[in-house]
Amino acid sequence: MPDILNRLSQGFSYLIVVASIVMLGWGLLGFLEYFTGLAPLMPLQNATFPGGTQFVHWLLITLSGGTFLAGYSARWGYTPIAMIVLFASLATLCAVETFDFMENESRYADFVRECIYYVITSIFLFRSKRMRDRFGKITIEG
Repeated sequence: MPDILNRLSQGFSYLIVVASIVMLGWGLLGFLEYFTGLAPLMPLQNATFPGGTQFVHWLLITLSGGTFLAGYSARWGYTPIAMIVLFASLATLCAVETFDFMENESRYADFVRECIYYVITSIFLFRSKRMRDRFGKITIEG
């Protein structure tokens, strides 16, 4: 059983890395479109968001992807704490976007899924042996 748990932990670690690469790329493409109007893959701007909200949206997405990738690569001990701050900021912004601006029918379910991802990932960053070994003693023992 421990071998299965170790593989699941390793797989989830890789999933977080892949998600961070996607977030960094998505954020950079969003900024490219925000500043230049160019949308190389597809339009990413949400017309219902005010300009300032859209800017903060891309900033937090880019920062979260980049922070995790840099912290993971450098084994920076404060990566889990930085990610909790970014996840809390993203969840707050997502709540504002969901309840104040978005109009699509799936917005509430999307918001819940996003928050669940943040909670599960945060718990993993602080509680898994793999992440404690990677980031050091800043994470919670247990």
